[in-house]
Amino acid sequence: MDKFEKLTGIAAPLPLVNIDTDMIIPKQFLKTIKRSGLGANLFDEMRFDREGNEIADFVLNQPAYREAEILVAGDNFGCGSSREHAPWALKDFGIKAVVSTSFADIFYNNCFKNGILPIVLPQEAVDVLMKDAEKGANARMTVDLEAQTVTSSDGESFSFEVDSFKKHCLLEGLDDIGLSMEKASSIDAFEAQAAQSRPWV
Repeated sequence: MDKFEKLTGIAAPLPLVNIDTDMIIPKQFLKTIKRSGLGANLFDEMRFDREGNEIADFVLNQPAYREAEILVAGDNFGCGSSREHAPWALKDFGIKAVVSTSFADIFYNNCFKNGILPIVLPQEAVDVLMKDAEKGANARMTVDLEAQTVTSSDGESFSFEVDSFKKHCLLEGLDDIGLSMEKASSIDAFEAQAAQSRPWV
């Protein structure tokens, strides 16, 4: 998993509440266990019509936001079923941070495990950042995980809270496997001792 330290990029405004995981990645795309390739179907039913043509007025189809790395969204983002494919799809598209007033718990935790930073801010702050994101590609937002701040293109900064362990994992690029591998020498020592004490196993 890539380290997340500081990100300056285009922020896409998505002022919808209760965006659930089926909206993020519809159920017909859940057959794969690969983390790559799902970005093409991110927000599929909002991005494409029944013939597969792009819906021009959807934000991520607009030229200014095709390279967006930050999403500013409405309340209760990531609700619904607990599919890990949702953060996979966001990450594969290129989204590295999502700002909202609240997230569904399982989605929130899955984001950290997949290298995405979910940022919870008060409604007033999200309103400012939403308006800033509406300026298009020239308005670049900065997310600084170490400082725990989000800064608008105009220089207005907002502080956010994040669990210290989750912060550490993102800063170091550690997913669950990476955390286990940090203990590789202890695991090897345990296995060697177990082999000596219980050779029949």
